Amino acid sequence: MSTPVHRTPARPSVATLASARQRREGSGSRGASPSGSSAEHAFLRFQSSVGNRAATAAVQRVRSASGERAAEGAGTVREEATGGGGGADGARQRKSYRDRIAALLDRFKKNLEPTDNAVKGGQTPTNAALTHQAAATADGALKNDSAISGTSAGGWNLLTEATGVVVSGMDAYKSMKDSRRNEDGAEHHTANRRARTKGTDAAVGAVSSGSYGAAIAKEATKVQGVANAATAAEASGALSAVTGLAKGARALVRVGGAASKYKNLKDLGDANVVNAELLARLDREVHGAVNRAEVARAEVYARLDAAEAYPHEGWQQGVDAAFATFEREFRGIRPAEEAYRRAVKDTADLSRVQKYAMKKQAAKIGKETFGGVMGEPVKAAAGVMTLVTATGALASNPAGWILAAVGAGLVLGTTGYKAGRAATKRYEEVRHPERWAPESEAPAEAAPRTDSLKHALKFWKKVSKGERQAMARKIYGLAAGPDIPGSGNTTPELRQSARELLIALKAGPAQHKLDAEAWELTLNDPAKRDGWVKEIAEQLASG
Repeated sequence: MSTPVHRTPARPSVATLASARQRREGSGSRGASPSGSSAEHAFLRFQSSVGNRAATAAVQRVRSASGERAAEGAGTVREEATGGGGGADGARQRKSYRDRIAALLDRFKKNLEPTDNAVKGGQTPTNAALTHQAAATADGALKNDSAISGTSAGGWNLLTEATGVVVSGMDAYKSMKDSRRNEDGAEHHTANRRARTKGTDAAVGAVSSGSYGAAIAKEATKVQGVANAATAAEASGALSAVTGLAKGARALVRVGGAASKYKNLKDLGDANVVNAELLARLDREVHGAVNRAEVARAEVYARLDAAEAYPHEGWQQGVDAAFATFEREFRGIRPAEEAYRRAVKDTADLSRVQKYAMKKQAAKIGKETFGGVMGEPVKAAAGVMTLVTATGALASNPAGWILAAVGAGLVLGTTGYKAGRAATKRYEEVRHPERWAPESEAPAEAAPRTDSLKHALKFWKKVSKGERQAMARKIYGLAAGPDIPGSGNTTPELRQSARELLIALKAGPAQHKLDAEAWELTLNDPAKRDGWVKEIAEQLASG
């Protein structure tokens, strides 16, 4: 039985369509709505006047406009149903506003900092010296001028510090929420440590703001010549001393943390020495593979010579078997050589990142010691001298302003060093992008020297592609598991050494609230790579 053929129905003729339209119009005159009939007649008249193509384009425009209005109406209905900006979209919008406000405040603070540092390092000690001179010479005009200058300096310091308190508080709150959302792992530790750090920054900044407020009040009483100037001076000196001691104590804690990391890193030993036996074993394996291949090759020639000298049945099979052995041994040379070369490279990289980490901790110890442990307590001592000289009994003693100058010089010198280093890194980031670019990405085009200098002066920008980020990627690549691209050929011994480096950097299982096995699994998870790189970069910079 044959399969029936289904014929494609012929397209209706123009005459058929015309008669059908007339019947539809006729029935429409009896049962259809007048609006539908009038609209169709209007469209037919429009079509006959402008042509089919123009009519079709016009209809499409009308439909598009109608669809947009319908979508807007539906969006309005949804917005009314969710209470305006409520729901997930509203939460994301509020979060976006918070992030933008925090970013603007952070940039505002960083724009204030250069002038604030100049005030702290230059204008404040100068005011102290002028105040001493005015007290020693009973010069009322000089005393008034120095008080006015001190009021302006305190106002600028207070504005900068208060803005920093708000920025640190918002950052601490955000980091605390991130820490609660990620209960363990690298993301948890990074956010938790940042929440503590920024929270402490906000607390110390609040105390410092109170100190600057008292300093403004002290200078204002001098300007007005009120009777309670000594009381204001005492309050300002007390708060200044408390602030200096608090900042010095915090710097001392940071020095202790950096020293602990430095000791842990040093106790690991030089990677070249620690892994010397591994490299020697891999080198022996290369030589062994080469020797076995040489022996197999000699066996092939021996069998060929024997077959030529004493032809016998089955010589071909013997030569083939010897050649197969030689081929197998020869193919084993390359993997052994690649394993040795990879181990040599990984050992050199491990030694380099370990030395870099130690250098970062040593630099942190130096900066915190000079700027915090020494500079801030000296400023606190200047505040104590203010208390002593408040009554005027020791007004001719220049110890107060000398201590203020020394403390400010130490703090300003440390700040200047940090600023110079940051500017250099920003310059290299755009001038030599190939230097620290990720190995898996093509480096960006190098910027001209003028543009690089302009970028270096943007002190409010952070370095995103510098040496520290490159070292963090290198450490992660060495410590990561075999499932991470580029890390599969790392030998287990070197992988373990890199993980011991992570533990020395305080990024181990204990800090991540994980056991050793779960911690190692996070290192072998490609989805956690970015979190790990960020965590390592943070730990390289912190104490």
